[in-house]
Amino acid sequence: MTHSLARASLALALAAALGACTTLSPRPRADDLATSLAQRGGPAVDWAAVGAPRAEREAIGRWLDQPMTLDAALRVAMLRSPRLQEEYAHQGLARAEVLEALEISNPTLSLSRMSLDAGGSKRTVGLSLPLVDLLMLPARTRLATLEYERATYEVTGAVLGVVAEVEAGWYAYVSARQVAAMREAVSEGAAASAELAQRFHAAGNISDLQLAQEQAVASEARIEALRARAEAGRQRLALNLLLGLHGEEADWETSDNLPLPVPEEDDPAQLARLAAEGNTELLAARKEAEVLADALGLTRSLRWLGGSEIGYEREKEADGARLRGPSLALELPIFNQGQARLARAEAQLAAALARVDQGELSVTQGVRLGSESVTAMREVVRLHREALVPQRETIVARQQERQNFMLIGVFELVQAKLAEYDAYQAYLEAVRDYWLARVELARVVGQRLPSDAGIGERTPSVQDILAPRGGMDHSQHGGMDPSQHQGMDHSQHEGMDHSEHEGMDNSQHEGMDHSEHEGMDNSQHEGMDHSKHEAMDHSKHEAMDHSGHEATEARDGEHDHGDTP
Repeated sequence: MTHSLARASLALALAAALGACTTLSPRPRADDLATSLAQRGGPAVDWAAVGAPRAEREAIGRWLDQPMTLDAALRVAMLRSPRLQEEYAHQGLARAEVLEALEISNPTLSLSRMSLDAGGSKRTVGLSLPLVDLLMLPARTRLATLEYERATYEVTGAVLGVVAEVEAGWYAYVSARQVAAMREAVSEGAAASAELAQRFHAAGNISDLQLAQEQAVASEARIEALRARAEAGRQRLALNLLLGLHGEEADWETSDNLPLPVPEEDDPAQLARLAAEGNTELLAARKEAEVLADALGLTRSLRWLGGSEIGYEREKEADGARLRGPSLALELPIFNQGQARLARAEAQLAAALARVDQGELSVTQGVRLGSESVTAMREVVRLHREALVPQRETIVARQQERQNFMLIGVFELVQAKLAEYDAYQAYLEAVRDYWLARVELARVVGQRLPSDAGIGERTPSVQDILAPRGGMDHSQHGGMDPSQHQGMDHSQHEGMDHSEHEGMDNSQHEGMDHSEHEGMDNSQHEGMDHSKHEAMDHSKHEAMDHSGHEATEARDGEHDHGDTP
């Protein structure tokens, strides 16, 4: 019996010593995160390229040769994002902690030699192991496995968090780029209007106040264009930081379209169920509580053993006799009975259970809030697309008709067109906010939303928005980009003598056919002093076709034959 126990102790010591010599690669296994990410719709991780510069460059080069789509941005980030590289390292640390938990303390070798007064010596050799480590080895293995699962949830959540940041960064940059283009178009249109006002002012046809107003509008538009351009540059730098790109790699191009809202949103109740089962932060909290509950039970069971050891000793007496056998050293729990360890384990479990409750509450409320935000932004997009933008287009069309009949000047038409561009910009920003709300909702759910499968149509590009409307008679400049006014020849209208209209007898208007003005806002005519023709806004001549000039000459000819006093 004694010999069997001695052999068992020696075998355990050798196994522990050999186990301590094993090593662990710092790189996580390919299937550690791949399965968890795939279950949540995350991007695939090309582990063969991670940390391999040549493979990384080849893969990234293929994606950067084409316009940067959202999918390409995510693939680049999975390889090059410094944040993700850090998370991959955390996965390696979690594996190292698992290995450390599976190891037991190294055996202790003791040697002693005692000399006798009568001559000779007594020599003793002993080998001992911590008793608690041996007894807890199965339990520690179980706890280490649970802890690794918890760490995997945490790393998966961190990776999905970076993915969400890349998605939000891509949406923000594409939108900022669109807004910058829109503001530049508005700035060009306002500048053209200010230039036209300067020419009219030089001809004495508008007042100093009108000129200053047009110039102020142009200055404000230019300031907004510069701010929009700076914001687009800032968003691009932020996205490059997330992607881990710099130097020549950062000179990529991107598409100019955001996707339209999905055909149908997800049911909030379904999302709440998915979040309860798939939110990585909540799963990690639950797993931590499970680990600490198991650890508390072990602490209660083994707190009396303390630093007890089991071992084997061999002794040689002075007369040559040999003694051998097992040894057991027990710690007497007189002063320290493990109260502190027990209290610490109980407190840690209570804190973990509280985090689970907080996580469940946060997920439930987060899904509800996220769903409401997505629904609200979807309605905002719909109102822009089906109401505000068409209304602004109608206003421009009607103002163009009124300008053609010389009821308003070109300045009013330009202002209507600028307001239309503002509506387009607000629409694009609403689409961006909608997708940012969906990104945040997906972060709470812990996976891609099921409705992502319906992503298809895209918003019009800025070039499509700025292009003249198809099928319109562009000789009348209907729906014309205000920037097109810049190259028009206004010399025909400069210095025209409209003094003939000064003091026009209002009675001349009697009997005129006003049927063309039916439906007009009569408030515009109330109290109107027709002497205002003296400072007539010559912009009425702008954007007219040649037939408009002929009509003007005919009317001027009538005034020259004595119609005007």
